[in-house]
Amino acid sequence: MSNYLDARGRPRIVVTGIGMMSPLGNSADESWEALINGRSGVARITQFDASHLPVQIAGEVKDFDPKDYMDFKEARRMSRCSQLSVAAATMALADAGLANGLPDPERAGTLMGTGVGGYEVGDRETQILRTKGFNRTSPFAMTAFLPNMPSYHISLLAGTQGPIATVNAACATGTQAIGEGAEFIRRGIADIVLTGGVEGLIHESAVAGFARMLALTPNFNDDPEHASMPFDKNREGFILSEGAGVVVLERLDHALARGAKIYAEFLGHASSSDAFHVAAQDPEAAGAVRAMKWAVEDAGKALTDIDYINAHGTSTPMNDMTETMAIKKLFGEHAYQIPVSSTKSSMGHAMGGTGAIEAIFSIYAINKEILPATLNYNTPDPECDLDYVPNTPRPAKINTFLSNSFGLGGQNACLVMGRYENHVDGDGVSEQL
Repeated sequence: MSNYLDARGRPRIVVTGIGMMSPLGNSADESWEALINGRSGVARITQFDASHLPVQIAGEVKDFDPKDYMDFKEARRMSRCSQLSVAAATMALADAGLANGLPDPERAGTLMGTGVGGYEVGDRETQILRTKGFNRTSPFAMTAFLPNMPSYHISLLAGTQGPIATVNAACATGTQAIGEGAEFIRRGIADIVLTGGVEGLIHESAVAGFARMLALTPNFNDDPEHASMPFDKNREGFILSEGAGVVVLERLDHALARGAKIYAEFLGHASSSDAFHVAAQDPEAAGAVRAMKWAVEDAGKALTDIDYINAHGTSTPMNDMTETMAIKKLFGEHAYQIPVSSTKSSMGHAMGGTGAIEAIFSIYAINKEILPATLNYNTPDPECDLDYVPNTPRPAKINTFLSNSFGLGGQNACLVMGRYENHVDGDGVSEQL
């Protein structure tokens, strides 16, 4: 069998470019440095006056000027999630050496995911209609609002002319989008795919809605950096955040032929449905177990090959307990040998963007050989008894990681990536971050 194919005869797929906008920094490198140095991106909300709300903190992307990445007129016609997507994709293309064009645009695809798309556009335009009248509403509102616009704007930016799609799977979106983006390559309809997830949801009614659900913690308005405490006994709720993560996936032989640097290898993915409740997880964690199990199987790996898990770890009482249960049910005693950390402790929960951002952080963990910590872990919970890499990053050589995302509506998505090993004849290029 060709070394360009995996054990199932499918094309091997590698990551050749990375771009990110997050509450921790306006690039992947900035975000990683903040993460690994224990800084928090959670702070008081600045995008609107939140003083009348019980929750007044979030993980905002800071000092973001769309004009740094796109034409001002075009930016005005975009939602915030599209702006963040273009910024992250611009960096990913440059990182992959594709800023000046694609080898074959018809063999390049785009697949972005977002949980709610241009949510704030619809909310804003409704207010304008009611207070200022029809003639003051924007003729660009509907195209800005649509959830497929991040994919469109990235396709326009990069010039991709191949397959294009959008994933919408609530909190599981970013993870599932990367997996489905890889399927374009597995199916033989693309050589390169720009894929990831995005959310721009720091908006008054969104914060109010999640607060009304009792999903957010209202007790840290004066201490935002300590609000997100995944797996800690005193956790109260998640922190809403925003951001975008974009990766360039590429067929291995295609990447090597153009001398691309390679950060990691995509190995497998899976999704599943709890079919249980619109907001609550299945208390038996059966859906989460299925998604993790199927992702590892799709990767052609044994459970014992997984040596790091980037957890969904939202800092809500039930979610963290249920995810811990799922990991123990699937991995058995090996669960206690696997480091598990939640990077949401540093930046909050970026909804549709989270899975892509967390996949990128895990790729950094492979290349930098250091595990990000779970911040604010101070009081152990007897029901959450795994190794959560508490408070301090840990040196470790990671070969294969599992990244989990579990969303509203009982949607579960997991992906597996690994250290790139060059088993191909010739001088393939491999470059660490």
